[in-house]
Amino acid sequence: MTSLIGGHRVSKDDIQLEAYGTADELNSFVGLLRASQLPEGIDELLHDIQNSLFVLGGLLATKRGDNHRQGTIITPLMVTKIESYIDNTLKGLPEIHAFILPGGSQAVSLCHICRTITRRLERRMVSLNGDGDAYIEKEAMQYVNRLSDFFFALARRIAHETNSKTFLWKT
Repeated sequence: MTSLIGGHRVSKDDIQLEAYGTADELNSFVGLLRASQLPEGIDELLHDIQNSLFVLGGLLATKRGDNHRQGTIITPLMVTKIESYIDNTLKGLPEIHAFILPGGSQAVSLCHICRTITRRLERRMVSLNGDGDAYIEKEAMQYVNRLSDFFFALARRIAHETNSKTFLWKT
């Protein structure tokens, strides 16, 4: 057993712990990505995302209805901001007509790791919403959904700006 924020006790294998543990794991990998060689301006975006992930982790680590949940809200503005990050990141990139395989450089590969962890986080949040005991606001769900798209766009941007090889899926 362990305690959530606010003292509510849950099992160590509770879906709520799985969800906020995944948010923490993602935040750690974003930190590793920030330690990579990145084109100018990307570190600031990633720092902002890490702050948002910390807010999300607090939301996920708090039982619904607990007054400790205040201040752990993903706002519509945060969703709008991540969408603008996607749009700006994709500006000027060539269209793609095939699936991209992870790889090319360390930073690009880390973007893909962050993307896949984000997708797992989204699945855990969906599971958490479905158990009847917890509630994840729609903005938090939207943010995480868009965040995985951001990491895909960022992988493409970094590959483009650093002339990293892009590997396409071949049948």
